[in-house]
Amino acid sequence: MEMKVIVKALVLFLITWGWCMGQGIPKYPVTKMVDVTDDYHGVKVADPYRWLEDDRSAETAAWVKAQNELSYNYLDNIPFKDKIYKDLERVNNYPKYLSPRKKGAFIYFYKNDGMQNQPVLYRQNEETGKVETVMDPNQLSADGTTKLVVFSLSKSGDHAVFGFSKGGSDWWEYQVMNMHTLRFLDDKIEWVKLSTVGWQGNGFYYSRYPKPEGSLLAAKNENHQVFYHTLGTRQEDDKLIFSDPANPQRFHNITTTEDEDFALLSVRDRGKGKEGNGLWLLRRGTNKFLPVKAEVSGFKYNYVTNAGERFLFESNENATNGKILSYDARTGNWQDFLPEKPESLQGVGAAGGKIFALYFKDVSTKALVFNMKGELENEVKIPILGTATGFAGETGDHFVFYNYTSLNYPPTIFRYDIRSQKSSVFRKPEVQFNPDDYEVEQLFYASKDGTKIPASVIYKKGFKKNGNAPALIYAYGGFGVSWTPTFSPTRIAFLDQGGVYIQPNLRGGGEYGEQWHQQGTKLNKQNVFDDFIACAEYLIREKYTSPERLAIQGGSNGGLLLGAVMNQRPELFKVAFPSIGVMDMLRFHKFTIGWSWTSEFGSSENPTEFKSLYAYSPLHNIRQGGQYPAVLITTADHDDRVVPAHSFKYAAALQAKAGGSSVNPLLLRVDINSGHGASNAKKSLETSAYLYAFMFRNMGLTWK
Repeated sequence: MEMKVIVKALVLFLITWGWCMGQGIPKYPVTKMVDVTDDYHGVKVADPYRWLEDDRSAETAAWVKAQNELSYNYLDNIPFKDKIYKDLERVNNYPKYLSPRKKGAFIYFYKNDGMQNQPVLYRQNEETGKVETVMDPNQLSADGTTKLVVFSLSKSGDHAVFGFSKGGSDWWEYQVMNMHTLRFLDDKIEWVKLSTVGWQGNGFYYSRYPKPEGSLLAAKNENHQVFYHTLGTRQEDDKLIFSDPANPQRFHNITTTEDEDFALLSVRDRGKGKEGNGLWLLRRGTNKFLPVKAEVSGFKYNYVTNAGERFLFESNENATNGKILSYDARTGNWQDFLPEKPESLQGVGAAGGKIFALYFKDVSTKALVFNMKGELENEVKIPILGTATGFAGETGDHFVFYNYTSLNYPPTIFRYDIRSQKSSVFRKPEVQFNPDDYEVEQLFYASKDGTKIPASVIYKKGFKKNGNAPALIYAYGGFGVSWTPTFSPTRIAFLDQGGVYIQPNLRGGGEYGEQWHQQGTKLNKQNVFDDFIACAEYLIREKYTSPERLAIQGGSNGGLLLGAVMNQRPELFKVAFPSIGVMDMLRFHKFTIGWSWTSEFGSSENPTEFKSLYAYSPLHNIRQGGQYPAVLITTADHDDRVVPAHSFKYAAALQAKAGGSSVNPLLLRVDINSGHGASNAKKSLETSAYLYAFMFRNMGLTWK
């Protein structure tokens, strides 16, 4: 029976590989339409591609196979595609380091020798200088798609939790290593998602979901629970610490203090906007959680550090730019430790009895050092228009590491001496090009409502504004994520072809605090699209590029962004790369953790929010018979965050409604054994090579 279904599907979808070579337009597979209609508050909405939501059906698999054959036939026949890959491989082939951390006698760090699929975890003995391999994820799978996503050392440094993701999935498996022998124990923990690790005593706290019913990659995830695992025992014997079945759409995570005397339970309600955020304290040796902050709406309280019963938390309650609060667990009193500043507080670290507060000044990091009295002691000198991260350690440390990067500055690790207040380079990559050959500028442009929007721009020196340059706008604009200027060697190869890269900081992000974020959420989401469109108009007006040479890119929430702006202003863009996008804004909350995004987007179950969602939902606003840019939609078969059904349905609708009229190709590429982002370095380079090849071909350019 299954074979009959496959054959029938193949007959339905497989195409004759004929091309309209004059325009480069393929003959698209004909996608079956079904009679499904939903009623949203009296509005009838058809959903003819509902069947593509079933990621386990043979019919869906056959459809994906036909789409991939179509897309790869197009992409692999671009003459300069292989040259692009070789250029990307060349600029990426240098050792890369990730920010290290000190624990006991060792400094732990990640390193990729150049073209390894996954970075390797090493440790170096501070006294002897000896370096040894702790964990090489490249040995765990033949295709290099098993990632090390969690490395959490116990307070003593005797053990560590390693979290592994297979094929890019958000499902993790925990294993425990003896750090003296560097051998794994028999302990294994499954069904972990969205979890921290809180070490205490002879074990640790973690969070997990029940084993999903139905599709592992699409079923809704609810009832996040906290357990305590004792080393050397089975997962079935783990102690349930916290569960809230009355509120299944909440996240629960536990962090423990450095002295292990306290466990802090963070509760976040991202479901229906209830006043469910909270912070609870559990003293060691007791079984009762004490409320620190309970049932607050939409505010965060992130633990920073403690000194006995005095705790420091980063918060944005009554402080849209963020502040640091002091809490006395004995009295319950709260005080401002660092009041809100004009700049946005982006992160806080603690080490050596100091507090490191990272602020944004027009999307560039400003790092300030305070003592435990809240007195400013130093500002770490950081180059302008760049991003610094790190500054985390332990109370007894005398130095701390941080990472700095910018559009033309490869990630460099610095060591900051807490006593001398001086920074020195700890690891600097030796790249295969000269970063000084590239020019970076920051510009500000006006959006539709007059709001000033910043954007970072990079191009090779000697660039002339004549409207002829191929340009790429890459944006996100959501979830309070700050879209910071960071380095990409892959981007260098594009700049060497005369390209211009633009990264606007749209509303919906966190670059200017929570108010900036809220201006791009729910009923304000159109602001994000307007900000992006205004960026494109500015670049064209100022002759950085032209509509025939402008490409746009965005992933996840950024994929939604691209789908919306293509529907609203398709004439502005020549090429578009919506990746792993949220395209069906009426049903996103029905899959995996999509319900947690209703605090960002709203919900179709709410009449007012439905009108807003329906007005811009990429799937529901495709222009019948319209002209679209050349579109290469990308998704992944193991994406269990933004399920691939979003891209499947969007591609089917786009091809059906615009495939016969648009002069540009409208293709879908589904990456196999990958998740929400490339699952290894090779796949990442392959994807970039395909994107640049598609971009240049449809702009009528050749990669030299």
